Amino acid sequence: MRHILSTALLALACIALLLCSAPLVQAANLKQELASQSAIEQVLRRGVLRVGMSTFEPWAMKDKDGEFMGYEIDVANRLAQDMGVKLELVHTQWSGIIPALLTGKFDMIIGGMSIRPDRALKVNFSIPYNVTGMSLVAHRQKAQGFSKLQDFDKPGVVIAARTGTSAAQAAQKYLPKATLRLFDSEPQALQELLNGNAHAFVSTAPKPAFEAIAHKDKLFLPFSGTFTSEPNAIAVRKGDPDALNYLDSWIRAVQAEGWFAERYTYWFETRDWANRLP
Repeated sequence: MRHILSTALLALACIALLLCSAPLVQAANLKQELASQSAIEQVLRRGVLRVGMSTFEPWAMKDKDGEFMGYEIDVANRLAQDMGVKLELVHTQWSGIIPALLTGKFDMIIGGMSIRPDRALKVNFSIPYNVTGMSLVAHRQKAQGFSKLQDFDKPGVVIAARTGTSAAQAAQKYLPKATLRLFDSEPQALQELLNGNAHAFVSTAPKPAFEAIAHKDKLFLPFSGTFTSEPNAIAVRKGDPDALNYLDSWIRAVQAEGWFAERYTYWFETRDWANRLP
């Protein structure tokens, strides 16, 4: 009788152990499956990092040979190099760049994208690797006498900006009384200003300062500096903690080298690259 009871207790203990370990095994399998589906794992298997980007000077531009260059192009190239894979740049309209990421047209966005709550509802952001802000350049005749941001916040004042950008959002927030005209590209918005159909063009610094220098007969900077402060980060699809972990670690390591600061100085504080433009 005692032997039968011991055997039964042993059997019950084995069953309990199996029941307890099953969820752990399932969790381990799920964790492994999620890791295999990470954008980072897919990039390594493919041997190609596909980066979504759009053209913003000096973030990303085409040179005389039709090749992309700029701060974000350097960042994407450095990331691909450190991962040991090739880089494929996927040029995309800015207004559709997040939907394109979500549908899998590329692995991540490296395009001077500012971290914003509305964007964070759709994508996950890495830690910031750069901080920038908005500034504006004005038309000499139409904005004559304007010397501060508040001068542009009046009925009858026309502001040009690119659709879907932080510049457009900043103009709406800080210049609500002005009329905002949106365009699919920055050259179109800038041309509106050069044609005298707008009082100012809002964009990420230092673009407005560069345009004031390039068109000094028509344009001027009414005030120095930026009127917003915005952290830039890499955007990936939601539900991919391994990708975020890798990108955050990569950014911390590259920041410690001073590499981001060195490239920022070259692209944002000099025009040494201007002779490479068409």
